[in-house]
Amino acid sequence: MQNYWFLFHNGKLLLQKEEEKYTLPCGENPPLVTANPSFEAGEWGGIPCRTAEIDCETPSLPDSSPGEGEQFQWIGLRDSYDLIPHAAYRIAGKAEELLFWDRNTRFCPACGTPTTPDTAISKRCPKCGNILFPHVAPAILVLIHRGKEVLLVHARTFHKPFHGLVAGFVETGETLEECVRREVREETTLEIENIRYFGSQEWPYPSQLMIGFEADYAGGTLRFADHELTEGGFFDRNRLPTLPQKLSLARRMIDAWLESQE
Repeated sequence: MQNYWFLFHNGKLLLQKEEEKYTLPCGENPPLVTANPSFEAGEWGGIPCRTAEIDCETPSLPDSSPGEGEQFQWIGLRDSYDLIPHAAYRIAGKAEELLFWDRNTRFCPACGTPTTPDTAISKRCPKCGNILFPHVAPAILVLIHRGKEVLLVHARTFHKPFHGLVAGFVETGETLEECVRREVREETTLEIENIRYFGSQEWPYPSQLMIGFEADYAGGTLRFADHELTEGGFFDRNRLPTLPQKLSLARRMIDAWLESQE
């Protein structure tokens, strides 16, 4: 059976270049030998997709077919967003999350026994019967409106000099709306009101679910209280800092606001 192969090594995805377009290797067997198990990752164009991790130190790239101009390249998952179809990028994200889960569930957290595969997305401990599923960490994003301006911030964890949205992980025992209020208060000391849901996005860096909200400024002075944010402010559409990449929910929320201002 033909499969698309989503192979990863050190966080990079193996892509195949055909002329000027990138795709995923397709065949009955993966183009690289791997001792690790492969996992079902979905279906693309009616063809099943599987993923596996290449754990040798420096894997050799597959040989290209003579005369066809094919090339194989290791590409970072974020960078692959601009190279492959969106449907394939989403499968690649799920594939990376499955591999992350596999690496971190080799042993049962209850008794320490090596786990064994149970279903396509679960493992079982053969000793105590504990069943393990992939865990997803929910995190909120919030676009805060003040008149014709919105709050854009730069976080200490950002690797590039762009401004995004206030964000944070949901804590045990709180609702999404409570998380939105807490994160805004902790990071900016601002008060907000009229919280409303925007949308969500899977975020495989490494295994999160981003949940976007909008809210209105209700009072307070902007201060970066907990040092997670390094700079930011309220901006209108005519005075914007560098924005996040198109792949993110934060950018989709900002773009939707910009379109509403036209």
